[in-house]
This record gives sequence, structure tokens and C-alpha cells, in this order.
Amino acid sequence: MDKRTILAIVLSLAVLLVYQIFFVKPPVPQKGASSQTPAGQIQQDKAAAPSPAAALTKAPAAPAPKAAAGPLTPPRDITVETDHYTAVFSTRGAALKSLKLKGYYRDCHECTEDIWPKIKGLVTGQKASPKPKTPEFVELVDVREGMPYPLAVTFPESGVDVAPDEVFDAAGNRMDLTGTQQKQQLVFSRSQGGVKIEKIYSFDPSGYTLGLDVKVHNLTGAPITQIPQLNWYQYVDPQKIDDSYGHEGPIVSVGGSIELEEVKKLQSQSVQGPNVLWGAFESKYFIASFIPENPSLTNAVLTRDAANMVGVGMKGRKEIIPGGQNSVFSYSLYLGPKQYDLLKNLGVGLENAIDFGWFKWLAIPALYILNFLYGFVLNYGIAIIILTTIIKIVFWPLGNMSYKSMNEMKKLQPKIEALKQKYKNDQTKIGQETMALYREHKVNPFSGCLPILIQIPVFFGLYKALMYSIELRHSPFFFWIQDLSAKDPYYITPIIMGATQFITQKMTPAMGDPTQQKIMLFMPVIFTFFFLNFPSGLVIYWLWNNILQIGQQYYINKKLATG
Repeated sequence: MDKRTILAIVLSLAVLLVYQIFFVKPPVPQKGASSQTPAGQIQQDKAAAPSPAAALTKAPAAPAPKAAAGPLTPPRDITVETDHYTAVFSTRGAALKSLKLKGYYRDCHECTEDIWPKIKGLVTGQKASPKPKTPEFVELVDVREGMPYPLAVTFPESGVDVAPDEVFDAAGNRMDLTGTQQKQQLVFSRSQGGVKIEKIYSFDPSGYTLGLDVKVHNLTGAPITQIPQLNWYQYVDPQKIDDSYGHEGPIVSVGGSIELEEVKKLQSQSVQGPNVLWGAFESKYFIASFIPENPSLTNAVLTRDAANMVGVGMKGRKEIIPGGQNSVFSYSLYLGPKQYDLLKNLGVGLENAIDFGWFKWLAIPALYILNFLYGFVLNYGIAIIILTTIIKIVFWPLGNMSYKSMNEMKKLQPKIEALKQKYKNDQTKIGQETMALYREHKVNPFSGCLPILIQIPVFFGLYKALMYSIELRHSPFFFWIQDLSAKDPYYITPIIMGATQFITQKMTPAMGDPTQQKIMLFMPVIFTFFFLNFPSGLVIYWLWNNILQIGQQYYINKKLATG
């Protein structure tokens, strides 16, 4: 394989990386923007205009929340504590006011420990004063004052509707489920207009799943029509720059097909379905999802109002309830981390909310192997190094074949150049004579590029696994690398990676004219620039892969020299 072929392969990879860097930009913090809200943190803004509940549905009879006077009956909070989360429900709408995930901390750059004071202390002998750390648990609920809470149930296009700010009755103020596996229920009830509505939450302390039954009692003698809609409300800061590495907003599975809705493109109302398997509001690492009992009769209603409140509603089946009887609408809820095995166990394809891309078939096995290795070494950085070594061992024979082929191609370069000069006006003859030269010396021009082509999918599969796996979020390696899912804060590993890339480039047999060789020498600089903002876990993978490649090239070059 000549230099042009290698250059084409490398540049093809570079184009893909350029797309990730320049067209898929990571978020840039907005300085001085008072309205910016960190993802997952409850915001209270007294100046925010109240958002009418009617703006999220088509129900004309739905009353607007009473932002000024408030409900006639003051609402109460009921706290549910488990080993995995702390949930606060409000009797206003019998809805979720807060849900904090234990063990998952929100991004806090001010809380990151700086390594340089420690290094300075080692040099000067002075002990550096540690920076105060104040991490906070991830908060799934993000609403503004006056907005309805998530998990409010309305009945648009029904005989009797319930506004999201109506106050329900409930017993107790706290439910402690820590240290137990016993399932318990929290029941809210309200009677209005001849209809009694009960919302029954069922808690499984072993995980992040909840059950929700909405029971509608017809207290009148005449039949009524009810169409339930379970709603998740979320405030979205209009000035927040989207993280293109991860989607934040509504996501719906319609017949197994994943439909993403960009918040900025969502105008008024969008309806997906029927046959909605699940609907959710997601961020890069967390998801608030609900699974309807009857997907074939369920539509997803996605809305956004003038106050930047996004609603994800599961609109259920139409049901006629005879007088004196009741009906039950059931949902399963998953409110927690986007951890692949937990989502897959739900059996509805919720794991597809993790964007593993085209190379999912490689990303998922890589993730399983990483988790397996982590169980032994208890450090995902070391697990990445071990996995990289395993991948290198698997591809070792192909690498040897590639290096040997390039070395043989290098030996043939003078003869190929002579052919180009001899038949410079006849490209067909040059091609024929070159192939004859390859056959004579038993050289396969494609054997040098085959290992590269095979390893590109492996690279992108592992890239997706490292980019979107919550296991690596805030997972430390050593010293200054305290989050393998984030970039190296001091760019140390990308620079070292660039140096190793340069060494491998110099050790590779040089082919082609001097101009092409000079262009190839710029590739390490380009790769270093690409990797500056990549997750440090991915940089560690590429760095260690380069180190192993240097060792392999040294071994092959020495073997060929002595052979």
C-alpha cells in the first residue's frame, strides 16, 4: 500500500474527528447569565411569569395555577427516603416536587481539587490548604415557581379534569424505606365534581422504579369519559448552550423507534404515536421515564410554552366509566441514572436512550468488559489500560502483518518511482507494471491498511462507551484526572499522546515523496489538537495504545533488521 492510500485512510479518520470537534461542540459556560441553571437543580425565580397548565394541553376547562393567591388548602410535602434516592412529593397535584439521587453528584467545577498546590507544597515543603468541597446530589426535578410539578395527572378532552395545582389528601409526612426491601405505597386522593381520583405510588426500595396507579371513581349515576395524561414538566433555560455530546430534552420510543425532540425546535405541541413504548425527559446521564400499561393506545404529547416549560405527556386510552364504578390507569416509572443493565432489565428498550451510535455492537461489549475489569481493579482508568492491552493482543498478528507489508513496500519504492518515470505518460501501464512488481515480490498492497480499517470501528465503539457510560462519570484515575468522562483539565495526557503519536509516525517506514512525508509528520499535531477536549478516558486509551504500538513496531523493526 503506497503513501497516498495511507494518507487517505488517516485523513478519513481525521475528517470524522474534525466533525466531532467543530460541528459537535461541547457546552461553553455562560458567564454572568443570571438565568442560567445547572442541569438537574431546582430553580426559584420570583420574577418568572406563571405558566398556565392549559398551555400544555388542549383542555379548555383546565384552570391556570393560582400563582398569586395560591391554593385554598395549603399543600404539604411528604418525603420518601430509600437507599437510592430522596423523593419529596407535594399534595399540590399529588406530584413530585424533588428527587435527589444518592451517590450521584452534580457537576461542580469549583469542587474539583487542584493538583498544583500539592505539587508546589512538595517543592517548597509547605502544606497546601485544601479547597472546600461542597458536592450536591443530582436533582432530577427542575421547575420554576408557579409551574406544575412533574408526575401531575390531567384529563384533557375528558368529562372532568383536574388542574395540576389542585391539593390532594394524603396521610403522614415521611416514609423511610432505607435498609429495607419491603415495598410500600403512598396514596393521594381528591374528590371533585362527582369524581374521586386516587394516585397510588408503589415504591421498590431496591432500585429506581416506581409504580403509579391512577384510580378514577365515578361517584355519579351517569357515565363519564376520561382520557388520562401523565405529565413530566421541566424548565429549560433558553440561554443554556446545548451539550451536543448528549441530548437534553424529550425522548420517545414509538414502536421501538427512538424519536428525539430538540427543545429549541419544539414549538407549541408535538404528538408522537400511537404505540408509544415509553416516553421520557433525559439528559446525558439521567432520565425520568414512564412506561404506559397499554402502549398501542398511548400517544406522547410534547409541549413547550412561553415560559420555557417543556412538558412530556403520556396520553392514554379513552375510557367510559359507568356511574358508581371506577377505572384504573397504570404506569411504570424509572427515575434514575442511564445505566445500561438497569434500563435493559425493564424489558421495553429503555436502554436505547443511551446513544451508542452505529457501533453499538462494539460499545456494549466494551462496556461489559470494562465493568468486569473494574470489579477486580476498582479503577476505571486501569480497566481502560487493561482493555486496551487486550485489544492490542487480539490485533497483534494483524499489526505484525501491517508493519511487515509497509516495510516491504518501502523496499519497492525506488522501483515504483522508476516505473513512474519510465511510463510517466501512460498511467495504465504504470498500474500494470506496479501490480506485476507486487506479484513478483509477493507483496499485498492492501495488507498494510487492513489492520487500520479493522481498528477504526473498535476505536469509535470504545469512544461511544467512554463518552456515554455513566459508570465513568466522575470516576477518578489518579492525581489531576478525577473524572474520566471529562477532558484532562491541564491537557497533560493529550500532549503526551501527541508525543507518542509523533514517535510512532517516525518509526513507521516512510514512503512516497518528501512532500507527502512532511504532511504525515503534521498528523500528530492535528491528533493532539483533536484530543484536547475528548474525555480523558478516551485519551488514556489512545495514549496507551500508542505506547503498545511503539513497542510492537520496535520489536518488528528489530526482528526484520536481524532477519
